[in-house]
Amino acid sequence: MQELKVPSVGESIVEVEIGAWLKKEGEAFGADEPLVELITDKATLELPAPFAGTLKKILKAQGETARVGEAIALLEEGKAEAQVQAPTQAPEEASPEPLAMPAAERLMREAGVSPEEVVGTGLGGRILKEDVERHLEARKAPPRPEPAPPPSPQAPTDRPWRVDEAVPMTPLRRRIAERLLQARQTTAMLTTFNEADMSAVIALRRELGEAFQKKHGVKLGFMSFFVKAVVQALKEIPELNAEIRDGTIVYHRYYDIGIAVGGGEGLVVPVLRDADRLSFAEIERQIADFAERARARKLKPEELMGGTFTITNGGIYGSLNSTPLLNPPQVGILGMHAIQERPVAREGQVVIRPMMYLALSYDHRIVDGREAVTFLRRVKELIENPARLLLEV
Repeated sequence: MQELKVPSVGESIVEVEIGAWLKKEGEAFGADEPLVELITDKATLELPAPFAGTLKKILKAQGETARVGEAIALLEEGKAEAQVQAPTQAPEEASPEPLAMPAAERLMREAGVSPEEVVGTGLGGRILKEDVERHLEARKAPPRPEPAPPPSPQAPTDRPWRVDEAVPMTPLRRRIAERLLQARQTTAMLTTFNEADMSAVIALRRELGEAFQKKHGVKLGFMSFFVKAVVQALKEIPELNAEIRDGTIVYHRYYDIGIAVGGGEGLVVPVLRDADRLSFAEIERQIADFAERARARKLKPEELMGGTFTITNGGIYGSLNSTPLLNPPQVGILGMHAIQERPVAREGQVVIRPMMYLALSYDHRIVDGREAVTFLRRVKELIENPARLLLEV
């Protein structure tokens, strides 16, 4: 019998929440087959089996927490043995004891409590340590009459369809909330706006898109143009590729660009490492891979760490304009938006052009308004003249 332990899933992660068990007790599995989901404050991961065998006992139920290195199940190596069907007992003869976690069993023995006295809240009615502690506290407290519940204005008895549903926040959702609040409380955030004429990029994609896909096996999207433009602008305005650390300003001389993509529980931001060294095809290929694995919740924690600047595209959801929030300790984030045909003035004439609003949020503690406006104008120039991205002019 071998223990299945929580592996290290990132340098800053010491605890995970147990997600869904993908195998039942007594069920066989193959080597590297996913056994259970582990939910961290950055992503949801699947823990693969270290060998082929049988899941003998689950030690941590769905919803419980476990520390890195802690055992969450017992595994038996080798093929699963045939299960012997026990004779069916009549209902009045069956009196199985509720399953209890090891810590709960130990506490019940010490307190002289029978499992039948405790209401289990774990998976399948399993008794948790917290259930025993609540039972012991309730036994100490003197009984008191239950007050009549006040009538709820949200759920009058004549309208039973008006109900509320309370769902616990997942660790990932909690972490997103913490970071958004952190961005508001710890940065002097401002946002500047501009707009870009997307005509040249659209024409270039129309002209070269098919050949690009045949050669590289991936579509030529808008994001690679923006990554290239952002990297070039960061080289010229290094204040936006920096962070405040222990009272000093640290300027990054590399370009790790976070790309916000939609995951199963919200936006996650995997990072394109050394984006300045990547080709258009490599950028598009990595972003497509990030998006696919984000939907399948298979991103690795280390892929979500770091980053010196972030790009987010609310346009894929139809957003016309917005104020993106910083991703601390980064001091800049570029928001892309939906492309919309609008009348604009060109050489004294009103013409229709595919326009995109751009929003740059920045930390005013490091970045002045002049630098922010210059940066965003540079991105606009490069997008409107994409040949400059190839010549770096």
